[in-house]
Amino acid sequence: MSLGTKNRLKQIADECKAHLRENHGGGDSLVEEFIAEIEGSGSGADPTAWGRFTDLKRSRSEMLSRLDAAYEKWLNPDA
Repeated sequence: MSLGTKNRLKQIADECKAHLRENHGGGDSLVEEFIAEIEGSGSGADPTAWGRFTDLKRSRSEMLSRLDAAYEKWLNPDA
């Protein structure tokens, strides 16, 4: 994986986490639990896992809407 790809994936991860924290409860433990579930924790953490919310067009709004939908589904799995 090239350096540019790693930087882009880190930016995606940072943007997704910031969006969740700002729009879904700040320091809420549910947000932090969702973040840990997506990327893991400790030495097994994989920040590239946030790439699942991107699309070929790299649309920021599409990525964040997919992230919001996944979070809502995670909160309400029966809905």
